[in-house]
Amino acid sequence: MMRKQRDRIEEIGKTIVHSAIRVHRSLGPGLLESAYQACLAMELRNAGLWVETEVDLPIGYKGVEVEVGYRIDMLIENSVVIENKAVERLLSVHTAQILTYLELSGHWLGYLLNWNVTLMKSGIHRFVVGYWDDVDRSGDTGVPEKERFG
Repeated sequence: MMRKQRDRIEEIGKTIVHSAIRVHRSLGPGLLESAYQACLAMELRNAGLWVETEVDLPIGYKGVEVEVGYRIDMLIENSVVIENKAVERLLSVHTAQILTYLELSGHWLGYLLNWNVTLMKSGIHRFVVGYWDDVDRSGDTGVPEKERFG
């Protein structure tokens, strides 16, 4: 990934984190995921970002795109994936979901946001898939394909 592109995606990520904290401070925990998603979308749009919600995500099978009901909660600037949850605690299936969505969509950066927390900073989980630097590592098998940054 080129440095300029990575820096832009990082700026989008910072805006997402700050916006999520603002929404959570205003609403608090205990609402439905859809309420947080709508308010976060509004906050991000007010920050000048392009926001898509409930984006269909087909899978590829034998060269054919198959619609199977996967939907990305939020896609920001066609670059960053957000999966919203309002659960008592996150499970490994939630992590698998965001990682799968990143892989299927071809995007590098994603956030798993659990809104049902006292402080939003403990509900923000950042995921990066692939390599996040300027070094050409094609063919390098010594580095894990997926890394979690939290």
